[in-house]
Order: sequence, then structure tokens, then C-alpha cells
Amino acid sequence: MMQVADLLFELGTEELPPKALLSLSQALGEGIRAGLDNARLAYGSVHVYAAPRRLAVKVEKLSTQQPDQTLERRGPAWAAAFNEDGTPTKACEGFARSCKARVEDLIALETDKGKWVAYRSTQPGEPASALLPGIVEKALDALPIPKRMRWGASRVEFVRPAHWVVMLLGDQVVDCEVLGLKAGRTTRGHRYHAPEALELRTPADYPSVLKDKGYVLADFAERRASIFEQVTAIARDTGGQAVIDDALLDEVTALNEWPVAIKGRFDEQFLEVPQ
Repeated sequence: MMQVADLLFELGTEELPPKALLSLSQALGEGIRAGLDNARLAYGSVHVYAAPRRLAVKVEKLSTQQPDQTLERRGPAWAAAFNEDGTPTKACEGFARSCKARVEDLIALETDKGKWVAYRSTQPGEPASALLPGIVEKALDALPIPKRMRWGASRVEFVRPAHWVVMLLGDQVVDCEVLGLKAGRTTRGHRYHAPEALELRTPADYPSVLKDKGYVLADFAERRASIFEQVTAIARDTGGQAVIDDALLDEVTALNEWPVAIKGRFDEQFLEVPQ
């Protein structure tokens, strides 16, 4: 039975462009999905997280090993592979050598175009931990970033300087580097409310650890809903009605990690029109 484990990838950065945050996170999720599909790694649900200082993807029930793959290679036509007495021709022997096999290991392959010599072999699947770094790197390279930047003495490029990487498969750290940073299990909380490092035991811990200890709502939709509800409630309590523009709400959601709505006021004399 194929073993499965949850995957978490988080890239911690300096503040990302707010108007591009949502599209970057969606593209990252799609890129990782495509990479897993191409690698023939089965998986369950995929959840994408996006906040000003982080992009993250959590994949549930990811196969920890590729399935073995049956490979079939077709050689010369059967008539050209064996002499009348049944001995193999040089073409047949050459094909067997190219397959690193014996002539006895070759099989007959019947097609609508005739009978051929063929060779079947089984290619063992690779562990997911060996494939994931390449999948993540390819997904990052494909992000819709018009202009990338470098920082420090590194030649690594991204939309903003990267400062930490988390990559967990189950409770194990995937041994790799992404954008020149060693992957680990340590994330960061809110820049001011919880600047200390936060350790993640498993991918499932990610949203709760950030929320309960880090003052970060990593889920974009959850953060957006929180802002909407808070602003609507304050407007209702003051006898008014909040007029909320969707595009502006998205931008505000992308500008903060721990939203707290505040009611303000100004002196009514400032509403007077100059005479």
C-alpha cells in the first residue's frame, strides 16, 4: 500500500506587492499541482496561503513515492530480428545490447502494423523527497513576476528578498535549498506582535501555530472575511452602513497579516464647505 504524508512549503519574504499577492499565491499552487501531476505523485486537497510576508502551499495525503513505471521499447520488425532457423540477427542482438538485456528477455509485440521485437522493463519510482525541490523551484520560476530583484551578494532572484524556507513532508524536513536558503521547520510570526521563530512539527500545524502564536492569519480568504465582518459590525454599531469596494478589500487584505478594524472620527466642522 502506498504511503502518504502531508506536504508544506512556505517561502518567507519581505513584504510582497499587495496587488500581486493573490495572483502569485494562486500561480504557486497551480505550479506545484502541475509538478506533482507530471511526477506522477498522487495527492489529496491543496490549500494555498498568502500573506504580506509569505507564500505557502499545503498538500494533503501526498504519496511519498512514485509508483513503479513499466517501460516498453520497440525494436526491429520480427522478420528482421530472426533468421529462418530462429537464430537472432545482428539487428536483434544490437537492440538487446542497447536495452542492456539478453535476447531471451525480448518479447514479441503485435500491432496493427505487424509483429515487432520489444523489451519491457520496470523503472522504480523515486521518493517524493527527491522530487519536491525541483517541483518547487520550477513553480517559483514560473510565477508571473514582471521584474525580479537580487539582494545582498547572492545572484538569486525573486520579486522580494527571501528570508526563510519551510519544507515538511510529514514530520520530516525535506533536505534541500530553495532560492539559496536551507529548508527547515521554522516559520516567523507577525513582524511586531510575534517576531520570534516558531517551530512547526507537521504541515497540519501551520495555520493554527501562526494564528495562535504568531498573530498571523495566513489564509487570504479568512483574513479578507475577518476584515469585512469587523468593518461591517463597526458600521452597524454606529448606525451606518459600510460601503466596501471588492478591489480595495483585496488590497487591504494583502497589506496586513493580523487585521483589526478601528473606528475613527473627525470634527464635523471639516465637513463645512468654504464660502
